Amino acid sequence: MAKIVVIGSCNIDITVECDRWAKPGETIFGNRLTVSPGGKGANQAVAAARLGADVTMVGCIGDDVYGQLVLKALKENNVNSDYVKVLPGENSGTAHITVAEDDNSIIVIKAANDLVSPALIDEAWEAISQADMVLLQHEIPAATNAYVIEKCFAAGVKVMLNPAPVAPVPAELLEKVTYLTPNEHEAAILFDGQGKADILGRNQGKVIMTLGSKGVAYAEKGQVYNVPGFKVQPVDTTGAGDTFNGAFAVARANGKSMYDSISFANAAAALSVQKLGAQGGMPYLNEVEEMLK
Repeated sequence: MAKIVVIGSCNIDITVECDRWAKPGETIFGNRLTVSPGGKGANQAVAAARLGADVTMVGCIGDDVYGQLVLKALKENNVNSDYVKVLPGENSGTAHITVAEDDNSIIVIKAANDLVSPALIDEAWEAISQADMVLLQHEIPAATNAYVIEKCFAAGVKVMLNPAPVAPVPAELLEKVTYLTPNEHEAAILFDGQGKADILGRNQGKVIMTLGSKGVAYAEKGQVYNVPGFKVQPVDTTGAGDTFNGAFAVARANGKSMYDSISFANAAAALSVQKLGAQGGMPYLNEVEEMLK
């Protein structure tokens, strides 16, 4: 069983479904309100756990009702939350999501997520050092991510960085990341001045670039490959990227090839968008295997 450690954000998603987008200054009626667990870190942890991995989550929540909902969801999905620290007097992170016209917009309040510190990484190091893969995102402090990358690189622990929300990362840190999973927009910011072919060619076996409906591209042994996605009717795309990242990490940690790992992740992501909620739609292993057939 693959051992995955996810270091990142734990949020509660507050989702409003609407028929259309509200214009600036306009009030419209929504159709439904859903309060559900989320955050890129916790989402990726749940995705990996549902696909059969032994998952540990490292992060911070507030001592509020939202924090308790986060812990409940992690426990229900068999994610080890020993290193999810409850911070007295702090608010848990929230994501405010509007779903309309087959798309979504998201505003994130970082709150306790902004207090994930190098000290917490040291506290969780025993679990981190034994991981087959460590997953990072950009919803915790950049300094903490840098600390994780440096420490894992020195210890020979594989790190996968999902650079979202996008922010520049020093080139020397990107070199120490095992896998990097940007979309085209994020890749253009991380590798300023380089085109898609250059980015993939210079980062063979490292950059897995998601291309939306065009699938996923990566380079290996001097050749660029494109792995097609699955065509489905989306209900809610929230969490699809997190599902992809969690699924890829599990497949790769279990020894699947790059191409097969991406196909596995594409199938998981396609299944996830057919239900409402970031974690609610995340598939189980048997569902992904059935889709791949």
